Amino acid sequence: MKKFKQLIKKYKEIILYLVFGFLTTIVSLVSYYILTLTILNPKNAILLQIANIISWIVSVLFAYFTNKKYVFDSKTNKKLKEFFGFFFGRVTTLILDIIIMFLFVSIFHFNDKIIKLISQVFIIILNYIISKFLVFNKNDM
Repeated sequence: MKKFKQLIKKYKEIILYLVFGFLTTIVSLVSYYILTLTILNPKNAILLQIANIISWIVSVLFAYFTNKKYVFDSKTNKKLKEFFGFFFGRVTTLILDIIIMFLFVSIFHFNDKIIKLISQVFIIILNYIISKFLVFNKNDM
């Protein structure tokens, strides 16, 4: 049990990021699925991207507050700089998400729900790297 507690303590940040990354993915997917199953047709490339962007906005807001408070325990005085750094880091991964969705759904006609899920795996990894080293970098406070 002692060894387990040491591992938890050592990898706390990564574990919390995975937990909140998973929850952020759920927020993103649920909002995307609700939009595409009700009011936005994913077979239309423009409506697909509108659903994608709306789900991104909802998930980024959720991710910012949970990452700031629970994952990286940020106590910076530069809140605006931190928020915009987080936001622009996520814009980078949004562009990647848009490209993946466009290529695999609009061009190659794969299932949009499956591609969205696969895309999120890459997005979570890149978002962690950006958040850890560029946004919530404790050396930059």
